[in-house]
Amino acid sequence: MPELGKYADAVLSSYGISIALLLVLVIASVHRARRVRRELDEVEQRIRRNG
Repeated sequence: MPELGKYADAVLSSYGISIALLLVLVIASVHRARRVRRELDEVEQRIRRNG
């Protein structure tokens, strides 16, 4: 790891916050995709039943 000197705390906390935000975005995207997929499956089932 490169020597960050007196800015080490700021740089490392920025990296940490960025990684945390990316993880939150990925988790939220996967959660939403699953929810939308489930809703689409329900709509498709209703269409098949009412045909």
